[in-house]
Amino acid sequence: MSLDSSTRSAVTAIRAALGVSGALSLIVGILILVWPGRTAAVAVAILAIYAIIAGIVYAGLGIFSKGMKAWSRIGHIVLGLLFVAAGIIALANLAAATASFALFLGILIGILWIVEGIVALSTLGEAGSRGWTIFFAIISILAGIVLLFSPYYVALLWLFIGISLIVLGIFQIIRAFTFGRTARA
Repeated sequence: MSLDSSTRSAVTAIRAALGVSGALSLIVGILILVWPGRTAAVAVAILAIYAIIAGIVYAGLGIFSKGMKAWSRIGHIVLGLLFVAAGIIALANLAAATASFALFLGILIGILWIVEGIVALSTLGEAGSRGWTIFFAIISILAGIVLLFSPYYVALLWLFIGISLIVLGIFQIIRAFTFGRTARA
């Protein structure tokens, strides 16, 4: 069975997307493992630049949008100025911003894991496997508590993300080379 040209194009596009996403994951994962602090600082710098750009857009909307009511325009301008200020402050002291962001993420993820464990326990009645649900809930709650009370585990979480990105990147690249082979056969 032969593939028509539109199917071949779709397969090629999917393979390219898988390859590019796999390569990016692999590169970012390696960067996290080789330069964890610098990579985190670059990520925070990118977020700070995004905040500045978003702030300019919000302020511009508030200034130039004549169709908005006065309070909406003022709100957009104030929000824009806050975004710009936050971005500038983060870029001015990138090390502190990176540490603060890591602490914030650690607390957020810790809380999310605790809530996820509680939600899992609340669904015990509908769970197909009560044992696995209870096991997951306990692990999730304990991991959340550990992360909340020892934010230094955020560094381990960051390294785990790096390792995960490398593994997933390799699998994506393999998928890129193998995707569509059965359709061609």
